[in-house]
Amino acid sequence: DALIHELTSTGYIHNHARMYLASYVVHFRRIKWQAGAKWFLHHLLDGDVASNNLSWQWVASTFSHKPYIFNLENVAKYFSNQVNTEPHRNQLLDASYEELQQRLFPKLRKRI
Repeated sequence: DALIHELTSTGYIHNHARMYLASYVVHFRRIKWQAGAKWFLHHLLDGDVASNNLSWQWVASTFSHKPYIFNLENVAKYFSNQVNTEPHRNQLLDASYEELQQRLFPKLRKRI
């Protein structure tokens, strides 16, 4: 919520936050990358259509078999001073990459 508030109120969020939000929208919420890309472009002051769309496609893995995912440990590493990273308040993200991969992509056999 803090990152979304920052995006909508300031028109800017750090690149890591952009990737986290894109991954959350596409993989955790199952929203098409195009909708997320359009949403970002509506709010980003520094938004570039080509860069934005390619980044969303990269996160969604439209041209690879390695979708971009993140977990609570990664968020805490880069954003613990900006967002609440307490495990009990972030149960969805409080998992290893292997656990998230199995939960989000049960049909993928290769390890991400």
